[in-house]
Amino acid sequence: MTGQNPADTGRSREPERPLDRADHAVDADPDGPAGHGESRWPMAAAVIASAMLTLLLPDDLRLGPRWALPLAEGLLLVALIAGDPGRISRRSTVLRAVSIALVVVLAGSAIWSTIQLIDDLIHGGTETNSASALLLAGGSVWASTVLAFSLLYFELDSGGPAARAHHMPHSPALAFPQQLNPEVSPPNWRPRYIDYLYLGFTNSTALSPTDVMPLAPWAKCVMILQSIVSLIILGLVVARAVNVLA
Repeated sequence: MTGQNPADTGRSREPERPLDRADHAVDADPDGPAGHGESRWPMAAAVIASAMLTLLLPDDLRLGPRWALPLAEGLLLVALIAGDPGRISRRSTVLRAVSIALVVVLAGSAIWSTIQLIDDLIHGGTETNSASALLLAGGSVWASTVLAFSLLYFELDSGGPAARAHHMPHSPALAFPQQLNPEVSPPNWRPRYIDYLYLGFTNSTALSPTDVMPLAPWAKCVMILQSIVSLIILGLVVARAVNVLA
């Protein structure tokens, strides 16, 4: 028979206790993913606005029939809302694919309209002989590019809005002022769609980063492309409109 260690006889074994919630919440976010999930309605409003701008474009600046792109964008948006209504917090491969498809449709449509507008300005088009028609068409194309690129940043940065609701990476693709200087931001700050809309607008007007710094190579390439597109639209449309008015 094996003897018992005398050192063990003096020890009092502590009774086991069930793990409470605090044992699992050391590294957990106190608000949880739902608390940081962004409302889908700002993003949905941007998609609807882009569809309305497409309807305002002349036929030669639009990709496909008048109803085709708005219908495709509407169906993709309805699928996203049905799959993750309310706040964007559900991580799903299918929803992620639908979101990327929607952004591709919006960005492709905006770039196509830009190319067609440039062609009309160079070779002459129906809207290029009227300053008001040209400014309306050019403004619609420019606004469409701002919305498309803002949604592109929104969907690609840090894995998308659903991923950001669960976890913010230490090395984001786009560095906002609140991330560069946490002292000026509230705890557990996340970028929202309005932040990406502001990025898209300022990059299209200043033609360079303002306060949001691109860190990832893809972010730098996309911002370069957006600046080129905006520069071409603003430069050629304004110059042509001035010539028509003169």
